[in-house]
Amino acid sequence: MFKSLFFFIISIFVSLSLHAQVETSSDTADGNTKKRSYTTQSIGSEAAPTIDGIIDEKAWSKVQWTTDYVENQPDNGTSPTEQTKMKIVYDAKNLYVAFRCYDAEPDEIVRRLSRRDGFEGDWVELNIDSYNDNRTGFSFTITAAGVKGDEFISKNGNNWDGSWNPIWYVKTQIDAEGWTTEMRIPLSQLRFGNEEEQIWGIQSTRRYFRKEERSLWQPVDANAPGWVSEFGELRGIKGIKPQKQLEIQPYALTKLNSYEKEPGNPFRDGNDTRFTAGLDAKIGITNDLTLDATINPDFGQVDADPGAIALDGFEIFFQERRPFFVENKNIFDYSISGGSDNLFFSRRIGRSPQGSAFGPTTAYVDQPQNSTILGAAKFSGKTKDGWSIGVLESVTAKEYAGVINEDGSEEEVLVEPLTNYLVGRLQKDFNNRNTYIGGIFTATNRNLEDNLDFLHKNAYSGGLDFKHNWNDRNYYVEGKAFLSQVNGSEEAIERTQRSIVHLFQRVGGSHVKVDSTRTSLTGTGGRMEFGKSGGGNWRYNIGGSWRSPELELNDIGFLRQADDINQYAGVTRVFNKPTSWYRRANVRVYQSLNYDFEGNYNSLFYQLVGYVNFKNNWFAEAGSENNATRFDNSELRGGPRFRRNGDHLGFLYVGTDSRKKFSTTLGYVYGQATEKNYSFTRYEVRFNYQPLNALSLSMTTKYESRPDKTQYVDQPIFNGSKRYVTGEIDQETISTTLRVNYTINPNLTIQYYGQPFIARGKYRNFNYVNDPIAKSLRDRVTLYDTNQISFEEDSYLVDENRDGTTDYSFRNPDFAFVQFRSNLVLRWEYIPGSEVFFVWSQGINGLGDSMNDFNKIVDNQLFRKRPQNTFLIKATYRFVL
Repeated sequence: MFKSLFFFIISIFVSLSLHAQVETSSDTADGNTKKRSYTTQSIGSEAAPTIDGIIDEKAWSKVQWTTDYVENQPDNGTSPTEQTKMKIVYDAKNLYVAFRCYDAEPDEIVRRLSRRDGFEGDWVELNIDSYNDNRTGFSFTITAAGVKGDEFISKNGNNWDGSWNPIWYVKTQIDAEGWTTEMRIPLSQLRFGNEEEQIWGIQSTRRYFRKEERSLWQPVDANAPGWVSEFGELRGIKGIKPQKQLEIQPYALTKLNSYEKEPGNPFRDGNDTRFTAGLDAKIGITNDLTLDATINPDFGQVDADPGAIALDGFEIFFQERRPFFVENKNIFDYSISGGSDNLFFSRRIGRSPQGSAFGPTTAYVDQPQNSTILGAAKFSGKTKDGWSIGVLESVTAKEYAGVINEDGSEEEVLVEPLTNYLVGRLQKDFNNRNTYIGGIFTATNRNLEDNLDFLHKNAYSGGLDFKHNWNDRNYYVEGKAFLSQVNGSEEAIERTQRSIVHLFQRVGGSHVKVDSTRTSLTGTGGRMEFGKSGGGNWRYNIGGSWRSPELELNDIGFLRQADDINQYAGVTRVFNKPTSWYRRANVRVYQSLNYDFEGNYNSLFYQLVGYVNFKNNWFAEAGSENNATRFDNSELRGGPRFRRNGDHLGFLYVGTDSRKKFSTTLGYVYGQATEKNYSFTRYEVRFNYQPLNALSLSMTTKYESRPDKTQYVDQPIFNGSKRYVTGEIDQETISTTLRVNYTINPNLTIQYYGQPFIARGKYRNFNYVNDPIAKSLRDRVTLYDTNQISFEEDSYLVDENRDGTTDYSFRNPDFAFVQFRSNLVLRWEYIPGSEVFFVWSQGINGLGDSMNDFNKIVDNQLFRKRPQNTFLIKATYRFVL
């Protein structure tokens, strides 16, 4: 079945590829765009422009305006409603840019204030590909209200990194013709080679807010294969020298934690105080390569992780939010799938301690929340010869938990060892930047002591990757191959084999087994994909991947599940030419198929999704998904493969015009399996409201219901073998995320983030697995009758053979979990690059009564429980040397 399906799909895509090479788009005439060029000049002996938004200095007369912007959205290739002009000059240290944005109604220009990188209202943007590699660039955006936006562009426009915050200067003015802006961009903030004459890629975008219209200096075909590769050229920069950047940013922080006092526990006496200091540095080794270093970093003002709960036993993935690790993260990226799996997951650095200090005589424990990062350094950049280089080194300290025993004695217990993390990444461009080959290496080394021998002593991974583009980058093929090795004690390796990522102990898995004498594991993985990414109205891709059973990445990477062979394919039809009722639209079909390394078929998935942006700027997105009958190797936590009924799911999201002061999005998702084995329902409401240019509010509320008749519960022993107990669960979650931003001016903002999260699960109709792969649900599990099961002291007692004696028991699995997180941050950038933060954070974690409804849980666990409060002041000062 698999082979015939695979070759059928291959034949479809080969036919599409051959057709696409001779296709003439009905929406646009692709491939006929002429590359523009702008020649700048040095200001010479003229005084540098004063950055005040008034373009009247003599230096600007050195060059002519360039104009003739062309509309890109919604109606590509037409004349924009309002025209834009641009000038660029330079001196030995800076690039100067001026824009005139014409507007026939200056009073109607939308000047919404926001935090940095807010991109609200009217704006104009300059992108610079100073590497001239057709893949990466630096983006500088200024709104009509004077708010900066800056991003590092990578992957030919598929990744925009807003954590990049260079030092640059800008002002705007409104006049009778529209609005103007002047920029001064220090050359130290860019990266370029040491040539006599520079040739850079450039692009400029104007957003005309009232019509949600984008116009470009360099026209780009609607179906272009990328962004940076389509830039025009900036010429005329001669004689400038690479600028070796040197920035040092020390910080000082004082913190007060206030919480409910716990009687008798000296570790919870009501409050804690702390003062700390640290240092961040950015050192230009060359103009191409930069060393970022941090000593004793602090991330106190970072948003809290969203609330989440998982009953499948797998680790929950959370995005990295710490600025040091987020900035330039694209250089270190080695994603092994379309999801979260990656050879490098920076949140492993500074992770929560993995050891436990609790023992049989323990009374109180002071458990550290995170490992202390003693220091980290990151060497990264891209050379003029096309080498992308990244090396990251970090050391985390030993962590001890304070312990008070029942007899009053005190001790410290090691819960995390001294650990060194290393990541190296290298890529080389070839073939006029149309091809690259790269590699990655990671290493985790721990200084283990006896009580932490369950951890890996060391872990290594490495991989090679490549991508080749052809036919004006419209077609591509890419691939990756990687391996891993972990070493440690017999206990550590057996623990890895039995983890939910691997489950070597699972019943019926003839290709895997637990070997308690092993001290290492070595695994492999890879992926290959071919696709069409531009040209014409069709996009498609087809590929496959594998992860061997012994692949293990979770010391410094993220791997949800090993032992998987996956084939996938997708086709997208885009509609980029506006009509009388829509601005743009697309339809996508996707399919995937999964096996394990024993050759067992596990799942077959189909998806159809459509999106349309209407003429009034509303949008709608709808889709349908089908999971054919699937088998789960992990459902019974080491038990046999378990059959899950096939299901169908549909969803619809509708949103109003996001430019309006009030906009909303409504979403509905519903899916159900055959025999009503399980179902899924989600209601989602999003509101955005901007009553003032300086004030914006957004709120997202989600309610989810996940009833399931065979939710895993436990695996007690009966007659010398395991009984796999499942139950019917009514699981509900509700969460609300609120954000409030008040911008006093572009450098002084107040931001609030708050999220309550509640999850509740109630079980009934307990059963045990009878035939795990039976087609019918009633043959797959057997329900306990009232004479077999009873409830006593928060446990269920089972007399399976009805002889009047309890054969086994399991705890009551009902639960109610409550979490609340909030941050109130006042941020003041008192000089460019230097900031003061005033932060107030609140947090509540607790368990509620699952018998209560949501109203009672909120009242008892949120309103009546004292939160932990954290107050901190953090000040930084950036020295530019």
